[in-house]
Amino acid sequence: MRNKYLLTLVVFFLWMLLFDSNSWIDGVRQIRNIIKLKKEREYYIEKIEVDRNRLKELRTNNENLEKFAREQYLMKKPDEDIFIISPD
Repeated sequence: MRNKYLLTLVVFFLWMLLFDSNSWIDGVRQIRNIIKLKKEREYYIEKIEVDRNRLKELRTNNENLEKFAREQYLMKKPDEDIFIISPD
């Protein structure tokens, strides 16, 4: 115990690194989480934009609406038969 200031400084840094509620380890985890959430946000913003364009296309053109209904919901005209071919 020659240097009580050095000992106090070491204890302080260990406390801040491991035990404090705002520890440096938790700070790094939070920064990683923020980066992950920003990437997810960008993905969903792009997906929303694609869906808006698709919705606009469906609302403006009846041929596209009919194509969408046939492909997604397997709708058909009364005199038609639908055959579904799966790649399996």
